[in-house]
Amino acid sequence: MTFRGGSARRVPALVAAVLLVATGTAGCGDADDGGQPAPSGAASGSGQSRTGTPTGNAPADPAAAEREIKENWRKFFDPNSSNAEKAKYLQNGEQLQLLLEAFNGDQRGRQVGAQVSAVRFTSATEADVTYSLTLKKATALPNAKGVSVYQDKVWKVSLKTLCALVGMSGNASAPGC
Repeated sequence: MTFRGGSARRVPALVAAVLLVATGTAGCGDADDGGQPAPSGAASGSGQSRTGTPTGNAPADPAAAEREIKENWRKFFDPNSSNAEKAKYLQNGEQLQLLLEAFNGDQRGRQVGAQVSAVRFTSATEADVTYSLTLKKATALPNAKGVSVYQDKVWKVSLKTLCALVGMSGNASAPGC
């Protein structure tokens, strides 16, 4: 894929990363989780307030935030979503059009979806997310680890989560990562 401005950087297809992981490289996640799987049944953090005031390790309404995280991850990884739509659900997405083009540029990559199975709040503006990637609706990467961040009043897929997926195939030169 050639990017605007004349640069001819190749960005690995997400499908290659999914296949790499599905064939033996399990447990990869964000760089600071050590690649270790989260405990089963991870639950939302404590210190949750229903009064509308964040308490430090959870948003004011953790149930609503968890629903939004699940929905926004589904939208971000929806093969039918445009890059403009995906940008709304990616941390700093408005500035990362080249990364989104690379992520969605491969026909097989556009067949990848995600389903969030667990959310654990680490602060009022960040959550650890356990999700499964699907390829043509079949699970290709179960129990992957990622992070959701609260930015501009929206829960978004973190940039480091997307970069970790793109980088799994060994190419760390994706634009924006």
